[in-house]
Amino acid sequence: PVPILTFDWEGINIDLLFAQLNSPSVSSNFDVDDDMVLSGVDSATEKSLNGPRVTNLIAALVSGTEQRYQTFLTVVRLVRKWAKSRGLYSNKMGYWGGVNINMAVALVLQLYPNACPASLLRKFFLVFKSWRWPNPVMLTKPHDAELGLPVWNSHQAATMRQVAPMITPAYPAMNSTLSVSRQTLQILHEEFCRGHNIVDKLYKDFQRGDVLDEEEVESGEIWKELFEPSDFFIGYPHYLSVCVVGPTQQDAQSWAGFVESRLRKLVSDMLGRSLPLSKIQLWPKKFDACVADRTALLTHAQRANSITYFIGFRVDTLRMRGDQLDVERQLTNFRNYELSRFHPLVPGMDILPRSFGVKELPKVCFEDIYDGGKVAAMKRRRRLIEADPKRQEAKNKKKLAKLKKKMEAMQRKKQEAESASVKLEEDEKVDVGVKEEAEEDILESRKRKREEKGAMAQESPVKGEEEEEEAALLESALDAIEGAGVLQHKTREEAEIDRQKLLAGELLGDGEDVADGGDATKNEKPVRKLTREEREAEILRRSGLAIVSDDEATVIGGNRILPWRHGYKQAMAAVKKEEPSDSN
Repeated sequence: PVPILTFDWEGINIDLLFAQLNSPSVSSNFDVDDDMVLSGVDSATEKSLNGPRVTNLIAALVSGTEQRYQTFLTVVRLVRKWAKSRGLYSNKMGYWGGVNINMAVALVLQLYPNACPASLLRKFFLVFKSWRWPNPVMLTKPHDAELGLPVWNSHQAATMRQVAPMITPAYPAMNSTLSVSRQTLQILHEEFCRGHNIVDKLYKDFQRGDVLDEEEVESGEIWKELFEPSDFFIGYPHYLSVCVVGPTQQDAQSWAGFVESRLRKLVSDMLGRSLPLSKIQLWPKKFDACVADRTALLTHAQRANSITYFIGFRVDTLRMRGDQLDVERQLTNFRNYELSRFHPLVPGMDILPRSFGVKELPKVCFEDIYDGGKVAAMKRRRRLIEADPKRQEAKNKKKLAKLKKKMEAMQRKKQEAESASVKLEEDEKVDVGVKEEAEEDILESRKRKREEKGAMAQESPVKGEEEEEEAALLESALDAIEGAGVLQHKTREEAEIDRQKLLAGELLGDGEDVADGGDATKNEKPVRKLTREEREAEILRRSGLAIVSDDEATVIGGNRILPWRHGYKQAMAAVKKEEPSDSN
């Protein structure tokens, strides 16, 4: 550890370092830039002296001309202001510190020595946006003063695991960004890309001319977007607060400083590596407030002497298993392996984690960033979500999928309509064919009927002659019967025998002589021609037979007593007595 006193003097943060030299006194001509001052010093003094040595050497490397040095200072101030507003200015939290920014701007100035401050700022974002890490950033080639101190070497095994090395130009050369991890480098790269997009747009507008407002250029309002506060507290769906508490104010300050120097290990080494997270970010600014749960057993002094840090993270849904993230194991390991090194560890010193959703964050997080507080922050979050290119692309894809479904449905309906029309045409053709066949059948049947009628017309004269002959024979027979006085009372059996003979034509021979004499009666017959049944009934009536209608019919034998019935013998005797009287 480096012995250091950190304090604010009139709003300026000052780091006061302590170095113990290997000499009884400090001479008036003491030169801190001389490598021999490091002879016989311990590691803590070496790190303390290395800070001013690096700063002086960087100033010497960029001070070719007064204008160039002023350009360097201007860009360094701009980059520091940008880093502080975006939450990237803290070396112990895993980001860039003051020395790192000085080295980065000095490297860009070496690449573009004649650039103006605005152009150099644009080149700064361009260079580190496209820098191929882990290639080291070096202003000079490392050298060894042969004082026994370790010098950074890219071929060592320990240096191969460094993510974004920036090598100090002074002896002994070391990596000044050893705390930068993959998680913090991801955030740095995103901010470099954002800064380059803003500055490059301003540069192109300036090149076109008559685009930028002169008043905004003079007042510096055109750079307002570049230095806007970070949207950390509305940029993540989940947050984890770490509340550092102590029993007294003095104990809380020493305890908080130790925890601050170890928080990057909790974020990068424990949470970032072991949990399925796509992005995790530690906000380097602390809040003098206790946001621990009210159920936590804290005293009033502990709540008063507490500070809070916030960690935002986004879950990787592709690697997530289950519905919840368990960080208890990582926090336990952080307490046991990192925080247990603090000495003396007084009872009451502890860290209290608590999880929040983006809408559940306390209002203290938004007071110094947004003018309208939490309400304005939530409105800005909604605007950012709606303006997100990925969200717009997802919406466009969703709309495109809906349009595709509609087009498919329309094409399907169109195909169904076409198939229905084709089927209807086929049915109409079939109906026309059936109608034609039916008409042909009707014509053929009519033709057949006409042919049958013609054939019947040819046969009808012959049949008419036969019927006339038959009727004439019957009439002659009838006249003969009437002339002979046949109209006498006959029994039923005799009438039936005569009827059968008459129908068979046996009685017609007896009436041939009378046929000629019956011509006079033919003229008296009615003009209407009788039917066959009427003619038969007339012939039977003339023959003396009684014609009984269906209504006058009676059951034959209905009054007859059967032999096995009682009174049969008396009935038969009565019948025999009546027979002689009937015969008389």
